[in-house]
Amino acid sequence: MLVDEAEIIIRGGHGGAGLVSFRGKKGGGPDGGDGGRGGDVLVRATADIYALKQFLSKKVCEAEDGEGGGTGIRSGANGKDLILTMPVGTFLTDEEGAEIELTQEGQEILLAKGGLGGRGNESFKSPSNTTPKYAQKGLRGQEKGLKLKLKLIADFGLIGLPNAGKSSFLNEITNANAKIGDYPFTTLEPNLGVLNGKVLADIPGLIEGASEGRGLGYKFLKHIEKVGLLLHCISSESDDPFRDYKIIREELKKFNPELLNKKEIVLLTKSDLKETKLKKIGKKEVIPISIHNWDSIQVLISKL
Repeated sequence: MLVDEAEIIIRGGHGGAGLVSFRGKKGGGPDGGDGGRGGDVLVRATADIYALKQFLSKKVCEAEDGEGGGTGIRSGANGKDLILTMPVGTFLTDEEGAEIELTQEGQEILLAKGGLGGRGNESFKSPSNTTPKYAQKGLRGQEKGLKLKLKLIADFGLIGLPNAGKSSFLNEITNANAKIGDYPFTTLEPNLGVLNGKVLADIPGLIEGASEGRGLGYKFLKHIEKVGLLLHCISSESDDPFRDYKIIREELKKFNPELLNKKEIVLLTKSDLKETKLKKIGKKEVIPISIHNWDSIQVLISKL
C-alpha cells in the first residue's frame, strides 16, 4: 500500500543530567561529570516510494536521550541519533510553514537537534566555591510537528479516465505488474514501471470533479506535479473522445493551472483509431496505440 501523506511529531533526545558527587570521604573534592547530549533527528531520502507506510503506526519519533554524568568526572554517553527514511519527492512542512523537499537518494537533513547535557558539579568548582553541591539538568531536545506529502518523481505520467487502458499499456512496455480489469478504479494507487531507465507512473483514473474530492483520483493529482511528460490516455471505445480529453484537462486546471503547461502526448488506446477523430485538440501530438499491435507501441517508445 502506498502512503503518500502523514503527520508526525519528532523530538530530539533530552540531554543527560550532570551529577553531584564528591571524591572519597567527607572533604573530598567534587567529581560529578557532565551529562551526554541528546541525539538528533535526521531524515534520509530513499528510492523506496513506500517508506512513508511506517508512519501509519509510528506517529511520535524520538531520538535517544543522553546519559547522566558519572563519578570521577566521567561524562555520560551521547544519545544515538534517529535517522528517518522517507522517499525522494517527499515534502516536509512544519507548523510555521517552513518546507523541505527531498530531491535525491541519500540526501540527509537535520530536522531536530538534541538537547545539551547538563554540567556536573565538578565544572562549577572555583577558588571561592570549592565544594559546589549543585549540577545542571539536561536540556530538552527540539520538538516539531511535521506534515509529510509525497509527490512522485517520474519521467512520464499516464493520466486518463478510468478504463482508459493505462495499466495495460504500462504492463506492456515496462516491467510493471499492474492489476487490470474491466471496471472503474482498477488502480487504487500509482503503479510504476521502467522503460530504458525512464520511470513511468500510472496515475489512478480521474473523474469529473476529482479536483473537488470526488472519486479516488483527486488523492493522486499532486503526483502529476513532478512528472516531466504527460501521456494522456483516451480509449478509442469512448463515444466522445474529445469530451473525455476536456474532462481531464479541466481537472488538471482546477487543481493547479501550471499542469496545463506540461508537455503532453495524447494516446488513443485499445484500437487503431485515426488521428483525425481528435483534430480539435489542436497542436497536441496524437498517437493511436494498441497493446495488441507492437508496431504502434514501438512508434511511441521511439518518441519517448
